[in-house]
Amino acid sequence: MEKQSRPIAWTIAGSDSGGGAGIQADLKTFQGLGVHGCSALTAVTAQNSRGVDAYEPISTQLLDAQLRSLASDLEPSAIKTGMLPDSRRMHVVAEVIKTMSCLVICDPVMVATSGDPLMDVESRQTMISEIFPYVDLLTPNLMESEWLTSLKLDEPEQIEKAAGQILAMGCKAVLIKGGHQTGSLSSDYFQDSQQSFWISSKRFDSQHTHGSGCTLSSAITAASALGYPLIDAIVIGKAYVTQGIRLSQATGAGHGCLAHLGWPESAGDFPWISDRCSDSRLSFPPCDRLGFYPIVDRANWLQRLFSWGVTTAQIRIKDLAGDALRSELSSAIECANSHGARLYVNDFWQEAIALGAYGVHLGQDDLATANMQAIADAGLRLGISTHNYREVAKAHAYRPSYIAIGPVYETTLKRMPYAPQGIEALARWRRCLDYPLVAIAGINLERAPTVLRAGADGIAVVSAITQAANPESDTRKWLALFR
Repeated sequence: MEKQSRPIAWTIAGSDSGGGAGIQADLKTFQGLGVHGCSALTAVTAQNSRGVDAYEPISTQLLDAQLRSLASDLEPSAIKTGMLPDSRRMHVVAEVIKTMSCLVICDPVMVATSGDPLMDVESRQTMISEIFPYVDLLTPNLMESEWLTSLKLDEPEQIEKAAGQILAMGCKAVLIKGGHQTGSLSSDYFQDSQQSFWISSKRFDSQHTHGSGCTLSSAITAASALGYPLIDAIVIGKAYVTQGIRLSQATGAGHGCLAHLGWPESAGDFPWISDRCSDSRLSFPPCDRLGFYPIVDRANWLQRLFSWGVTTAQIRIKDLAGDALRSELSSAIECANSHGARLYVNDFWQEAIALGAYGVHLGQDDLATANMQAIADAGLRLGISTHNYREVAKAHAYRPSYIAIGPVYETTLKRMPYAPQGIEALARWRRCLDYPLVAIAGINLERAPTVLRAGADGIAVVSAITQAANPESDTRKWLALFR
C-alpha cells in the first residue's frame, strides 16, 4: 500500500446540519490544518444558527460498523471524540479506541449552551469509567467542568481545583476551556500529572462563535496528527480558534460559526502561556537593530569584534563563577560601552542589572527563576530562546525585546534535543510573530542569505566566528550582509 501523503485524524461526533459545530466543524478544521479527516457519526441533529430542532442517535450497529471500517483501512494518527449520546454508544466507542495506539482527545459534550445537561447521570458515569481511561486530553468547557465536579467555577482558583478533580477521574490531561467567561481575555487552564498553566489570548467581541469548542479540540487533534507534541498542539489550536472568531461572520439569523481559514499566522491571534490567569503582562523595551549577532565567552573576543564594526553581541560564560565571573562581565560591559555597542548578558541577569548591561538573554529554564519584574524595572532589553510553539508562547507572556528561534539547521556546537526547524518554519514564525526574530544554530555565510529572506532580523553565530580561520575577514563578510 502506498504511504499516505497526509496524516489521518478521526472525529467521532454528532452531525450539525447547520455546518457550525460537530462533525462539520471538525472536518473543516482538519482540512484547514492539512490533515485528512475521517468521521464516524454518533448522532444526527436538525439545527440551524438559532438552535436545535430535532435529534436522533445513530444505531449502535451502524456506529460500530463505521469505526470498524475506518480501523481496517484508515489508521489514525489522532482521534477526537465529541458528542457521545449515551452509555450504549460510549461502550461501542470505548471498545475501538482502547485498541488504538494514537493520541485520543475527548470533547465531552455534556451541557448545552443554555446550561441544560445533554446526558443523564448514568451516561456521565459511563464516560468517566469507560472513555476517560483512554483519553490523553479532555477538553470540557466551564459548564461541563462544573457538572463533572459539582463546583461553581467563578474564579481562577476554583478552575484550577476543578482541573485536579477531573484529572483524578482517569484522563491523562485536562484543558478547561474558558470561552464562556467574560473580560478582555479568553483563558483556558491546562493540567496533567507534571505541569499546569493558563493559556490566554485576546477576546474578540463577536457573537459568531458557534462551534468554537468543537474546533479547539479538533485543531488540537489535527496538530497532534501532524506530529506536534501535545502542548504545541494546544498553542496551535488556541491560535486557530482565535483567528476563526476574529474573522467570523453571520451565517443565518442567529449565532454564526467561526471562520476556517487555514493555518493561523497573525500575531494578534498567538496565545501566551503563564502561571497565573491575569491580563497584566510585562513589556520590555524595543531593541535596536540586531543584524549580525555573535555570541562569545570572553571580553577579549568582544574587543576584537567591536573594533571590526560589530554593534550587537552576547557574552555567554559557562565556566566562571563568583569574582572571576563578575570581573569578566564587568570588562565585557565596559568594552561594549566604550565602543557604543549593545551587549546582552546570557543568564546572569542580576550581574547584568548591577553592571549596567544593555540587555539580558535568557533560556527557557531561566524564565522560572529570574526576577522578570526586576529586569524590566532596570530598563534592560530582554531576549528569550525558543525552540517550539510551547516555548514561544511562554516567551510571548513577557513580551520580550526579541525572540531567538532555533535550531534552524543542524549544529555540532552542542547536543540539541530539538530537530532543526528549517527555513519554512522560520518564515512561518516571521508571519505569525511581531517581535524581532534572531535565527540561531547551524547558520554559515552560505546559508545566511536564505535565512534573511525568510525574515530573520538577526543571525546569532558562535563557531562561525570563534572557529573561523580568519575571524576578522569573516566578520566583515557577515556585516556586509546586513548593509
